[in-house]
Amino acid sequence: MSLSIDVQVPRGTVTVTARLEVPPRGITALIGRSGAGKSTVLQAACGLLKPAAGRVALDGRALFDATSGIDLPPQQRRLGVVFQDGRLFPHRSVRGNLLYGARRAPAGAESGPGFDEVVALLGLAPLLARRPLQLSGGERQRVALGRALLARPRALLMDEPLASLDPPRRHELLGYLAELPARLDLPILYVTHQMDEVMRLADRVVLMADGAVAARGGALELLSDLTLGPLVGRFEAGGVLAGVVTEQLEAWQLSVVTVAGQRITVPRIAAPVGAAVRLRIRARDVALQREVLASSASNQLAGTVLRVLEREPPYAAVELGLTPAAAPGERLWALVTQRSVQSLSIAPGQPMVASFKAVAVEGRAAAVHTETHDTA
Repeated sequence: MSLSIDVQVPRGTVTVTARLEVPPRGITALIGRSGAGKSTVLQAACGLLKPAAGRVALDGRALFDATSGIDLPPQQRRLGVVFQDGRLFPHRSVRGNLLYGARRAPAGAESGPGFDEVVALLGLAPLLARRPLQLSGGERQRVALGRALLARPRALLMDEPLASLDPPRRHELLGYLAELPARLDLPILYVTHQMDEVMRLADRVVLMADGAVAARGGALELLSDLTLGPLVGRFEAGGVLAGVVTEQLEAWQLSVVTVAGQRITVPRIAAPVGAAVRLRIRARDVALQREVLASSASNQLAGTVLRVLEREPPYAAVELGLTPAAAPGERLWALVTQRSVQSLSIAPGQPMVASFKAVAVEGRAAAVHTETHDTA
């Protein structure tokens, strides 16, 4: 089952135009600067805005089709939607809000998570008797998500669900959201402009700019694309490495992660040995050298130069592949001077060593993420 969106939606002086496919497995992140048109696309998909043209279809069945005159109301589209503010009923308890969602499930709906499963999945058992005003922001969002799931949706859409939360609550809810693809067989569209959320959650990324789709592809590939930086916003140029936690150095509060067969030491990641992680390394934190040197930079990775891009003088960006194939998740960027490119004779195909300190990977730059694969 997949969700297909192909719409044109007038918004003021701009017509938001988007065409994207949300596959049945994993999370598709719809990203871009504020005002790029992300929420407009989501609202058009779920029936809160009517496009001027286009089509929205779920598993091939039209929910909206301008040509055929099909425009199902939101409650008939079978889409679970979670907004920034949760939109819970203040006069109902948590149990009452969840049961409201369950009552909206169509009679004879195909199997989906039941009440007890949703309560367990989202850790809601201690909250069932409370009213929304007695909940934290993160707790309200968990209830909103549970209510959406109990309606037995055929796809799940989330519009910046963490935007109003403080950092501890965001981190908490991110953990719950990261579990969804493994527990639910649903297309999931996640709208955000926070790149740490994309790092943690996304398998695929659709980037919008100025009301149109500017790029699309796998998360690791797009997050490491330096050319897209100006369209994303305040997210410094760099590369994203995909690795596995192989050791916890508890005495030093450090973790060892293996990436492309090479070991990286980073500030401690709260994940067990064997956990899949993503590490973002800013290009300006990476130095290049011809060989491994004694240094306080504990991470020195051998690779091959893939390309050299001249930037605004005096800078140049060098992409380094850690393996011959250099798949997404096995590439680093280094921001150096054009003089360094010349003095080191940096060119595609040249072996180089990239070095960076452990503290270059810190906080929101590290994310636990389990890759998912489409089965359709």
